[in-house]
Amino acid sequence: MKAIIPAAGLGTRFLPATKAQRKEMLPVLDRPVIQYVVEEALAADADEVIIINGSRKVALVEHFSPSPDLSEFLISKGKKMLADAVNHAGDLPVSFVDQDRPLGLGHAVHCAAAKTGKEPFYVLLGDVLVPDNQVLRRMLEVHKRYNGASVIAVIKVPREQVSRFGIIAGSQLREGLWKVNDLVEKPAVEDAPSEYAIFGRYLLTPTVMELLAHTAPGAGGEIQLTDALKTLLTTEEMYAVAVDADEGFDTGTIETWLETNVRLAMRKPEFAQMLKDAITSVG
Repeated sequence: MKAIIPAAGLGTRFLPATKAQRKEMLPVLDRPVIQYVVEEALAADADEVIIINGSRKVALVEHFSPSPDLSEFLISKGKKMLADAVNHAGDLPVSFVDQDRPLGLGHAVHCAAAKTGKEPFYVLLGDVLVPDNQVLRRMLEVHKRYNGASVIAVIKVPREQVSRFGIIAGSQLREGLWKVNDLVEKPAVEDAPSEYAIFGRYLLTPTVMELLAHTAPGAGGEIQLTDALKTLLTTEEMYAVAVDADEGFDTGTIETWLETNVRLAMRKPEFAQMLKDAITSVG
């Protein structure tokens, strides 16, 4: 199974930090955001990760390419652990497909159609982290249990914030699992069918690629993945797996990126005490 990571966006929320360095390469603790996402896909049985690349994304390609000179230099300085980390990133099964123009998430996903073929595939948004790598595995179990149906991840949001997200409608089958009947993009608070928002992880049937080939531009003049999924619901079943608030992290804004670094640092003994001391000294 292939995994697609759209990474052709401009990262405007982080400018000027992302003028030359793209947001997918911003670090969360010891590695860039996108490496977490690649490793998550591989942990869920993806055999190749396809990154949808845009203009001026050289750093992404370099990060996932072998660096023998750097590795040898680090080893010569007695830094084998760092050399191993560099080699690990360069050896991951990552390929790249260019998206020439920013025409929306649906268009970005469809750029990989030639690679996914007639098989189900993952889509992982590159600014969402699931460090324990469990969500895709749960989605894969649901996919297999329900005859190969599409599965999306959702997270519960405060009712007053539903107008910021794509919200699912459907019936709850059990704790943490929904059968999806509809997807409502940014509904008014009073019209929202639930408090569960789409959370950047998808396991989709090949029908979605067929639909994206014919999906007209929608909101913002872009080809929206959500529009194709709404059409999919007319012919196929779809399920949603809930993500707990402490297992999924959004790094798409400066505030959420900073929060993610702090929360994950507090889980690691080598960072936690140092962080506590720094906060105490500032206070």
